[in-house]
Amino acid sequence: MNVIQYIQQFLKTAPKNIENTLKLLSEDATIPFISRYRKDQTGNLDEVQIETIAKTSARFEEIIKRKEAILKSIEEQNQLTDILKAKIEASYDLTELEDIYLPYKKKRKTKADTARENGLEPLAKMLMSQNVNDLDFVASKYLNDKVANEDDALQGARDIMAEWINENMFVRKALRRKYQRNSTVSTKVVKAKKDEEGASKYEQYFDWSESLVKAPSHRLLAMLRATNEGFVKLDVAIDKEEALAFMQETIIKNPNHETAVHIEKAIADSYKRLLEPTLSNEVLQEAKLKADLQSIGVFSENLSQLLLSAPLGEKRVLAIDPGFKTGCKVVCVDENGNLLYNETIFPHAPQKDTTMAIKKVRSMANSYKIDAIAIGNGTASRETEFFIKKIAFDNPIQVFVVSEAGASVYSASKIARDEFPNYDVTVRGAVSIGRRLQDPLAELVKIDPKSIGVGQYQHDVDQTLLKNELDAVVMRSVNKVGVNLNTASKSLLSYVSGIGEKMAENIVNFRAENGAFTNRKQLKKVPRLGEKAYQQAAAFVRIFNAEHPLDNSSVHPEAYALVEKMAKDLKVSLADLIGNKDLIAKIDLQKYVSNDFGILYLQDLVKELEKPGIDPRKNAKVLEFDANLKTINEVVVGNIYNGIVNNITNFGCFVDIGIKEGGLVHISQLKDGFVSDVNEVVKLHQHVQVKVLEVDVAKKRLQLTMVI
Repeated sequence: MNVIQYIQQFLKTAPKNIENTLKLLSEDATIPFISRYRKDQTGNLDEVQIETIAKTSARFEEIIKRKEAILKSIEEQNQLTDILKAKIEASYDLTELEDIYLPYKKKRKTKADTARENGLEPLAKMLMSQNVNDLDFVASKYLNDKVANEDDALQGARDIMAEWINENMFVRKALRRKYQRNSTVSTKVVKAKKDEEGASKYEQYFDWSESLVKAPSHRLLAMLRATNEGFVKLDVAIDKEEALAFMQETIIKNPNHETAVHIEKAIADSYKRLLEPTLSNEVLQEAKLKADLQSIGVFSENLSQLLLSAPLGEKRVLAIDPGFKTGCKVVCVDENGNLLYNETIFPHAPQKDTTMAIKKVRSMANSYKIDAIAIGNGTASRETEFFIKKIAFDNPIQVFVVSEAGASVYSASKIARDEFPNYDVTVRGAVSIGRRLQDPLAELVKIDPKSIGVGQYQHDVDQTLLKNELDAVVMRSVNKVGVNLNTASKSLLSYVSGIGEKMAENIVNFRAENGAFTNRKQLKKVPRLGEKAYQQAAAFVRIFNAEHPLDNSSVHPEAYALVEKMAKDLKVSLADLIGNKDLIAKIDLQKYVSNDFGILYLQDLVKELEKPGIDPRKNAKVLEFDANLKTINEVVVGNIYNGIVNNITNFGCFVDIGIKEGGLVHISQLKDGFVSDVNEVVKLHQHVQVKVLEVDVAKKRLQLTMVI
């Protein structure tokens, strides 16, 4: 089997598509570049499919390397037969390879090793053959200074047999299948920890049991967290009697033979001491990986939706980080997010200096020509929103409530310190809130995605898998939208196809020294940004009012001459062609198909010519919460409230209805009928209406059902 055949097991596409994709990846082409500008070579594979090819190819290489290491190890032991070599070479399953290698694997000294050293392996072979009689007499022949009597000899032989049974591929495979299909995961409370602080949130798992294969990812991760924190003990098991019966039926030829009782003991020992701990841990790790991937999938989808949230655009914003005792930190930022002014107001208790606060906000709104106000959704958010909406501004100003998730992480980060070395964390946090309204993507890329808090159990899953997937989501999002080359931060530029952190820093420094870019070609003058990086990056950066009209589009520079030829053939200027749907409709694409530009490339090209540089994201909208609702005590069962979806999980979504506590809409309450995927019904930051089913003031919980 070669790598293309291996990948085809996981991705049903033509071998040529896989071959071309692997070639492009080997040439250091990025996934965003390949998926957008090399569709004709890949057969129109999307970014996720290309990522699958890359990951599966890496897994194939891992298998090949492991096979080579196993073959080398067994050969060095002079135990590599032609049959064994063929079996290893035919396997492309890491678990199966490890099962084959198990008898030859170097390990710590075992009971079986001691028995072999004591000369008991021939006795074990005779017992395993199940055709020897008068066992006490036979065992007496193996007594020596380390084997005192027949019972010791037989015990040593059973230790060796137990190891052989553990290494039996058929037995391991069959039992593994039983664990994968029929195991039960159960948890019991640790009595000494039952009344400790934090234990109550795991009360459901104090005496819990369910099928492992059917356990939802969020529940398994919750059980594992409770286990790791010491509140419960977790066990994964199958029916022991059924497992032993299967092993006996498989291994024992004649249950009435006198060797049968010894083989039964060896089977029981092998299962309890070797097979059960290994296989139960193995299947738990498999289930954990599956749960991790599901949880990471939820987080990734949420992060993607959050990053691609509707931007307000280049508007002047007054941003407020609300607070009571310490006051509300207010900042004014210009169209590009630059800090113009900062102030602290105290409109709430205990100071309640409302008059002065109104005067200052009105003055700032007028002085800095504010278009919109962004209010963080943390402590004192609703009170601040009510306060702002009472102010009579001279000009219409939209008021938005913006998620603060991760703002405190940003404000204390090196990125924030570098941006605002002369301001404290409160000013930085308020600026971040304002910039999030202007362009969520540009601001959120500065924050570790884990800190944004739009997922489930993100701190419990495999952190390497999580980081790799979230980085891929950020890169996809950034390159889907494109970035303004003259205003993008180093953080944003670092996610552009082909650039990376060091080159992003070079671009920012070059911009600072030489002024704004006027064309894409100037990127080649940036230190260490060569032809390959330029090819990968150029089409994902935008230059407003550029020298070349296509520099503010996703048309790749490699196609500029082609577009100019199209305009020439239509006898119009390039500027007249761009955005003119009637003229573009007259282009005969087949006329321009070549080895360099296939039909898929050309179809994307003319789509971009119709609306060059248009941001694919929707426009930001204001949500009006119920003006009479301030705390959970005022929530009425049966009432319908406006809300915004602020988190999505496998089991439902959480909705902000304008109070501190978010409410849960369980997956069963999203709509009539069965729902398998929450994202099929709602999206992050979607404006919805919900009806209250239950209010638990003591536990600060709301149960909701979806109306719209």
